Amino acid sequence: MAERTLRGTRMVSFSMETTDNVVPSDRQITAYLCEDGHRTELPFSVEADIPGTWECRCGKLGKLVDGPEPEMKPTKHVRTHWDMLLERRSIPELEELLDERLALLRAKRGEKPRKRSA
Repeated sequence: MAERTLRGTRMVSFSMETTDNVVPSDRQITAYLCEDGHRTELPFSVEADIPGTWECRCGKLGKLVDGPEPEMKPTKHVRTHWDMLLERRSIPELEELLDERLALLRAKRGEKPRKRSA
């Protein structure tokens, strides 16, 4: 038997394994449809758990064709800076703070203080 030399081969980029005697698992084609009408077909193993949704190439969520309706997780309300501010201060307190800050700014500019009209 002749010895093989590995000189000159790039071991990192090439696999020396062969696909001889490898039996691929049975596959099924699943289709997903997004609200824009894009159809995505993907092969899955027959033993795999098929997800109810798949992200479409347009970025929207595609639903499994002829599949059960996917369970959507409830989304949390996104708190804005204004929501967090209102958790700490009331509207009358905020108006009072605004009047104080405006008076300071006007004093720095040398303007006369104004009275706030309701």
